[in-house]
Amino acid sequence: MTHPTARAITLVIAVLLAGSTAIAPAAAIDDLAARGWVWPVDEVQLVRRFEAPAHAYGPGHRGVDLASALTVRAPAAGRIAFAGMVAGRPVVTIDHGDGLVTTLEPVLTELGVGDAVSRGSPVGVVASEGHAGPGTVHFGVRRNGEYINPLRLLGGVPRAVLLPCC
Repeated sequence: MTHPTARAITLVIAVLLAGSTAIAPAAAIDDLAARGWVWPVDEVQLVRRFEAPAHAYGPGHRGVDLASALTVRAPAAGRIAFAGMVAGRPVVTIDHGDGLVTTLEPVLTELGVGDAVSRGSPVGVVASEGHAGPGTVHFGVRRNGEYINPLRLLGGVPRAVLLPCC
């Protein structure tokens, strides 16, 4: 049986000899990136990034804020799980199945709970009562109840890979 360090060194040497910088071990590929999600806004401008809290009740930013022209779209197919006011802000929540749930706010919608949405279909318009600046939409994603960086579903966050040091 080959030692894990020897396998890692062999992979690095093979990549260097091949002249490629794009090869990564299968374990380094994020399983969420291949799901085919799309941005919930037409022109993407990241206003505030995801900031994971240190613990479940700690401070952080559990999503990303995006500048938006007006229309907000479903990042993936699913069903409306909630559409209404939360703390004075209009919120739309989409259940995509497989433990993935999207929250978009402030978004005004005419859709109701149970309505099906397809990937890229309009779900509403940005309202002015959000936690971020005017014309900005908050895009949050939970996986099995825990917030994750939405960029993982859009292929924008490479998964960390620890390599042996010695």
